[in-house]
Amino acid sequence: MTIFEQTDPDLLYPDSDGKPIADNTEQYRWIVLIKENLEILFANNENVLIAGDLLWYPVRSQLITPTAPDVMVAFDRPKGKRRSYRQWQEDNTPLQVVFEILSPSNNAKEMDRKLEFYDTYGVEEYYLYDPESFQLDGWLRQNNHLSKLWQMDSWVSPRLGIRFEAGQGELVIYRPDGQRFLNSLELNQRAEQAELLLAQERQRADQLAAYLRGIGIDPDNLP
Repeated sequence: MTIFEQTDPDLLYPDSDGKPIADNTEQYRWIVLIKENLEILFANNENVLIAGDLLWYPVRSQLITPTAPDVMVAFDRPKGKRRSYRQWQEDNTPLQVVFEILSPSNNAKEMDRKLEFYDTYGVEEYYLYDPESFQLDGWLRQNNHLSKLWQMDSWVSPRLGIRFEAGQGELVIYRPDGQRFLNSLELNQRAEQAELLLAQERQRADQLAAYLRGIGIDPDNLP
C-alpha cells in the first residue's frame, strides 16, 4: 500500500460514479419497491445488508472499475451506513444477490459488462427487469458461473425466498409468506386499516365492559 493510499483512500476509491440513481419515474419506482420490501423482509436479521445504488469495489485495485447495482443484498454483513461497499472491508464477502432495472439509457454493451462483472466477482443471483416490456431475466450461479434461467414465471429465489410472477403483464413479487410486495402508499393504507380495526375492537370491548357494569357485573373480576 502506498503512503498516498494510507493517508487518503477515499480519493482512490470514490463513493460516487456521478450517475443518477434512476433515469425516470418508473425505474425509480421499481428500485424503491424492491429495496424497501427487502428491507422489511429482513428487518429482524441484523446480518443482512440491503442497499440501493451503492458502489461495489470487489477488489482493492484502481484498475477495476466498480459498479453500483440498483439493489444489492449481502448476507452475513451487518446493517448500517455505507458510503460504498469495499469488499476488503466487509470480511471479503461478495454481494450474493443484485437487481438491475432497465431504463432507455441502458444499452446492450453496458448490460453485458455488468453481467460479466457480477459473474466474475461471485454474485449468486442476478435479476434484470425491464418495466417497459415487463421482461424479467435471471441468472443463477452454477459451476462457478452465472447461468441463464429460462423459466422465470413462479421462480423462487434460493437466497431471498421471494417468488416472481412474470407470466402476464407487470412483474409481481411475493414474500415467502405469500404477501405481495407493496409500495409505500399501499403499506400506509394497510397500517391505517390495521389501526382502524384495533380501534373498533377496543370500542367493542369498552361497550361490553360498560354493559356488564350496568347489570352489576365487574368485568375486571371475570374468570
